[in-house]
Amino acid sequence: MSQQQSAAPAPAIATVARRRDWWRDAVIYQVYPRSFADSNGDGMGDLEGVRSRLPYLRDLGVDAVWLSPFYASPQADAGYDVADYRAVDPMFGNLLDADALIRDAHALGLRIIVDLVPNHSSDQYEWFRRALAEGPGSPLRDRYHFRPGRGENGELPPNDWESIFGGPAWTRVADGEWYLHLFAPEQPDFNWEHPAVGDEFRSILRFWLDMGVDGFRIDVAHGLVKAEGLPDIGGGDQLKLLGNDVMPFFDQDGVHEIYRQWRHVLDEYAGERIFVAEAWTPTVERTANYVRPDELHQAFNFQYLSTEWDAKELRAVIDRTLEAMRPVGAPATWVLSNHDVTRHATRFANPPGLGTQIRSAGDRELGLRRARAATLLMLALPGSAYIYQGEELGLPDVVDLPDEVRQDPAYFRGAGQDGFRDGCRVPIPWEREGSSYGFGAGGSWLPQPASWGELSVAAQTGVAGSTLELYRGALRLRREQADLGAGDAVEWLRAPEGVLAFRRGEFVCVANTSGESVTTPAYGRVLLASGELTEADGEAKLPADTTVWWTTA
Repeated sequence: MSQQQSAAPAPAIATVARRRDWWRDAVIYQVYPRSFADSNGDGMGDLEGVRSRLPYLRDLGVDAVWLSPFYASPQADAGYDVADYRAVDPMFGNLLDADALIRDAHALGLRIIVDLVPNHSSDQYEWFRRALAEGPGSPLRDRYHFRPGRGENGELPPNDWESIFGGPAWTRVADGEWYLHLFAPEQPDFNWEHPAVGDEFRSILRFWLDMGVDGFRIDVAHGLVKAEGLPDIGGGDQLKLLGNDVMPFFDQDGVHEIYRQWRHVLDEYAGERIFVAEAWTPTVERTANYVRPDELHQAFNFQYLSTEWDAKELRAVIDRTLEAMRPVGAPATWVLSNHDVTRHATRFANPPGLGTQIRSAGDRELGLRRARAATLLMLALPGSAYIYQGEELGLPDVVDLPDEVRQDPAYFRGAGQDGFRDGCRVPIPWEREGSSYGFGAGGSWLPQPASWGELSVAAQTGVAGSTLELYRGALRLRREQADLGAGDAVEWLRAPEGVLAFRRGEFVCVANTSGESVTTPAYGRVLLASGELTEADGEAKLPADTTVWWTTA
């Protein structure tokens, strides 16, 4: 008997379900606003565009929508350089648009999580502009990291720290002092030792909570506190240490007191609002520190995201994650793609060991097959899962963007990250045809490939076996199957080399990461499969790079 996916579209949800601990098994969909939907034809996505597509997200079957920054910003780093945390940038709309989006989402049963950027501001933020204008000795300079330079005439940076975007992490101003920016020069780092910074962000939290948002994704949550004295690291190539070693500007223990204070603010509000940490740490055990009961609710699992498509490696990171989260009582999270890394359909199309930013298209067919299998594996694991816009369409990274259209600031900094994040930010396709495949009436801010039409929502809707229908079916089953979703353990089953097999109650997941077909027991009734399989005489033959869901009920 031949089996593939067999699930129907997810049912609509009338209102936000007020179930307790909703975030422990939530599927959260990341919207990158400038690339999701354009309502006014200017080529740039906006909040009204997102609002118009909320029914699509409801029908997809997600629980919440995380919006990347839409605040007032000069856009030096796609909105992660914030000039006003209480205003919407005109390119995205205004506060009334934000209010309407939140209200409509709630009416459709969706929660809204907004991005918060507390590590740094824009250099156009009022505090920083005044600090520059007032010169050395200005009290406002204490809210950032201004320092005199080293060398005979202060011509050298205050320490040897390197920017994540390449080059030194310090910029000298006209009066001779230097300021710290772990990212672009247009993004000066706040000094969280200054009480005014904490006061300001607690006020910002309340502003958006009063607007009705359901939570915050905290950008660079690991970076707010720097080691005392800002000590040298003692060498170059520092970016190779990120996420792998102790750094004086990341994952300092002092950040946890900040989040304990924030948790007090959040808990003043009804409706189970949540915090999600973007925290790059050396180990998943360090990540667990961010989600202790009196701090944040979730933290992204970057160790899982960066794991190769390999059964042994995947099992190890799954075990480590569950073991680390269990003592603090926090849910594990699982993610395969986001706005900062090459889409997993392209990562898995390439040989292992190339990292999370890849310029090669690789084997597209192989990448999509593995991406579909990896998604079913991810959605079967206990905890919460994240989906990045367009992955449900099987979109690859656009690796051949002309240099002249790129906007990633890291690309223009030379060293540092490769600076090719634009490839995962190309506006997504909704229709088979049109100047921007339904994204908007006026083209798109990054060029879309000719292949986008056949990958569009319209092209895949209702098509059995399409990647979109695979996602819809998986998310429906995740709601229906009592043994899926929240939890803190899996029961591993014996399996051939290159295969992961585990049980959760009456549910069984088998993922074949090997490059060849394998035979396993047929564990019951097939719920869903990422590819074709055959069953006979109590056995199932799984093709290479295929994941299957069974129920033993």
